[in-house]
Amino acid sequence: MTALVAIALTLVAITAPVVVTTDDPLRQSMVLGIYGLFLTATFFILQAPDVALSMLVVSSVLLPTLVVLALARIRSISDEEDEE
Repeated sequence: MTALVAIALTLVAITAPVVVTTDDPLRQSMVLGIYGLFLTATFFILQAPDVALSMLVVSSVLLPTLVVLALARIRSISDEEDEE
């Protein structure tokens, strides 16, 4: 195992519990995006570029974006209910 692989796997192992223990959904989606970037780098280092590209799109871009949009929608609905 090379040092680069060990560093990448260590970053993934450190970031995973941080995603789980983050309480605020907005912050959790941002940490999830960072976790996805670390996984993408790990797959790229392990010579799996097709998996890395899929991981980049899904976990680093799409999923955090959907969570942020859902949170914005929920907050706008709750603001409308508060006004009534």
